[in-house]
Amino acid sequence: MLEYHDVTVRVRYAETDQMGVVYHSNYLIWYEVGRVELMRALGFEYKQMEIQDDTFIVVADVHCRYHQPARYDELLTVRTRILEAKTRTLKFGYELFRQPDNKLLATGHTIHVACNRAGHVTHFPEKYKQAFLKIAGQNANRSHA
Repeated sequence: MLEYHDVTVRVRYAETDQMGVVYHSNYLIWYEVGRVELMRALGFEYKQMEIQDDTFIVVADVHCRYHQPARYDELLTVRTRILEAKTRTLKFGYELFRQPDNKLLATGHTIHVACNRAGHVTHFPEKYKQAFLKIAGQNANRSHA
């Protein structure tokens, strides 16, 4: 079973300041890329959750710790895990590495609440909940080992 998913992004010029250093909010965008691709790797698409199951994953909390700057034109790896899964909430964890030296640039997490199109809190449909719980349990077991 999938423990985490890696996706590669290249720092674009528009994501940097005049010194070529990435502006802080772009890390949150890359975290979103990681989430979406992790879901795809699990066999379902976030877009289809919205359309077919009226389930939206709303961001409730964000944390990002910057360790080293990312710079223009660098290739980065966004590693995404599901740290915790409940019937209505998900907690994703992120690590951002620079390629090819694997230098850790940032760590963080986001907490999400399942909502329907009207914005009301709901439960994750069973097919998603089971996949989320399985990965979260796997990651919790590894962190306690």
